[in-house]
Amino acid sequence: MRVDLFDFDLPDEAIALRPAEPRDSARLLLVDPHATPELSDRRVRDLPSFLKAGDAVIFNDTKVIPAQLEGLRHRDGAPAQPVSATLHMRMSPGSWKAFAKPGKRIKTGDRIQFGSETADIALEATVGEKGEGGEITLHFDISGADLDAAIAAVGHIPLPPYIAAKRHEDERDSSDYQTIYAREKGAVAAPTAGLHFTLELFDALDRLGVERHFVTLHVGAGTFLPVKADDTDDHKMHQEIGHVSAETAAALNAVKARGGRIVCVGTTSLRLIESAAADDGTIDPWSGPTGIFITPGYRFKAVDILMTNFHLPRSTLFMLVSAFAGYETMKAAYDHAIGTGYRFYSYGDASLLFRKD
Repeated sequence: MRVDLFDFDLPDEAIALRPAEPRDSARLLLVDPHATPELSDRRVRDLPSFLKAGDAVIFNDTKVIPAQLEGLRHRDGAPAQPVSATLHMRMSPGSWKAFAKPGKRIKTGDRIQFGSETADIALEATVGEKGEGGEITLHFDISGADLDAAIAAVGHIPLPPYIAAKRHEDERDSSDYQTIYAREKGAVAAPTAGLHFTLELFDALDRLGVERHFVTLHVGAGTFLPVKADDTDDHKMHQEIGHVSAETAAALNAVKARGGRIVCVGTTSLRLIESAAADDGTIDPWSGPTGIFITPGYRFKAVDILMTNFHLPRSTLFMLVSAFAGYETMKAAYDHAIGTGYRFYSYGDASLLFRKD
């Protein structure tokens, strides 16, 4: 499909710079292509009203790490140059793929020293292979838990570019940009639909008899990369590492067998579940990278309902929601959201989408 079909104009003031307080007070746009009307304005705390006992809600329990690193590039015979690197996929205990700026000035074999030269923890790396769009592989001098501690000491939370362009990261972001159930360290970006959940909302789902299950997909910085191709067939999707346990897969298959619905919180959990699902809808255990690219025409195998935030124009995620609830329905939903003042992107409001068969 033509990528420009997924373009739309978004007023600058629609981009949320802080989350709603409390989290579950954010607005929720109900989008049901089978209902009349298709669109309804609610609040996140109303979510239990649209679910039923026996449904299962799936959350991505990845935890954002301070993956934004600032340092100096060293090369024999050349003066040191400042560089910025955003880690996005761990390749081994001692190496990460990263997006570097300025990427064109970095060469294979360069040495980069991250953090202050007077810091107690040294963090240095050698540049390995280079990819497209400023992607490099960093081979650090330390590995495992030592590397994790050093990254935590010198790195900072990589705010999405549309927020970082408007304000600096501050102390609030260290908590605002984590879900309350974040557990597995490794994400560069938060699974933002999950930012809306509170303990009170969890309690309400429990009282209703809705199951809660957790999967892990370490969200990479590639989620913010624009689609530069003119046609979706020419876009190369970024990969992210995910895990669905055998216990979770079995529990979700039992939910489907008794007529319950699979409700994914965020496109990350949906992409992982659809990667793990067989053609008959059975969900298998999964561990490894997924680069699944969902556009209109995709046949969903397992997921029935999706809760997600509002996404960027021309993005793979707007293509995904258009595939899930219908292209025309989502165009109308976004027009409604913009016209009625919904807040967009990571710290913005949410939508609850019912799958269009």
